Amino acid sequence: MGTSKKLILCLILFGLGMRTMAQNTAPDSFTVSKDGKGDFETIQAAINAVRDFSLQVVTIRIKKGVYKEKIVVPSWKTKVFLLGEDPQFTVISNGDYSGKAGFNTYNSYTMLVQGNDFRAENLTIENDAGPVGQAVALHAEGDRLMFKNCRFLGNQDTLFPAVDTSRQYYLDCYIEGTTDFIFGAATVVFERCHIHSKKNSYITAASTTAAQRFGFVFKDCKLTAAPGIEKVYLGRPWRPYANTVFINTDMDAHILPAGWRAWNENDNHKTSFYAEYASKGPGGLKEARIPWSNQLSKKEVKAYTLMNIFSGTSLWKPEQ
Repeated sequence: MGTSKKLILCLILFGLGMRTMAQNTAPDSFTVSKDGKGDFETIQAAINAVRDFSLQVVTIRIKKGVYKEKIVVPSWKTKVFLLGEDPQFTVISNGDYSGKAGFNTYNSYTMLVQGNDFRAENLTIENDAGPVGQAVALHAEGDRLMFKNCRFLGNQDTLFPAVDTSRQYYLDCYIEGTTDFIFGAATVVFERCHIHSKKNSYITAASTTAAQRFGFVFKDCKLTAAPGIEKVYLGRPWRPYANTVFINTDMDAHILPAGWRAWNENDNHKTSFYAEYASKGPGGLKEARIPWSNQLSKKEVKAYTLMNIFSGTSLWKPEQ
């Protein structure tokens, strides 16, 4: 090897070494507290302090309090972990909504997550605009996103797992809303989640693409409703290949016997895939379901493992 090539190789190795050293010395945790006793008083300031394209998980511990913020986790802030002190009392809140000056469904969020390998635990994320139309609490676009023991509060369009390249996992979460309050194109598993309807309307509005094998998958969840709410559909197809499946889900009496409904009487349902397996409770009457929905067989339901659902272009097995 010539001298010049050796020099180039040494410079490359030196650069890699410096990058690794910088990653190893970057902070791996911050604390946010409204009383000024942490590293930051706002969550956004802590997120901004995370090293760009971090190779290590950076834990942001959030003390109890109501944080009135509109938060963005940009694509270059990877491996961010928001860890709340208590899901009831660690609250991120904002009130933008579609129709408010300068806002539509897509930018009405309280929190936008674009960075990959994001995790949140023991938090409430709410849009407190009230019943004024589309008002998103969480808009999530990154890949390999996990939410554990979190609460998502709002009305129409509460939770937006947005894009078809995103894989998301919600474990032991509470999600409430009125119309289409879980909607989008991502591949998502909701496991042991409590889904609460506040209006006679629709729970899901998937926009899954034709290239995706799975869309929204609910496993071992519970569906409830506010007093007086008696006519709720499991979902309707926002786009032609909408894909939504409920497995071993406990459904209260507010779920209508038909289960599902077409979108504004168009033909989206003809290419969509809506299915259930072992639905239970007074709302889980499979005999009365609309003819174009499906009941999975014991063989078919075996495909609905985290490994299969989240296979994608790269392997991802969420840590529980």
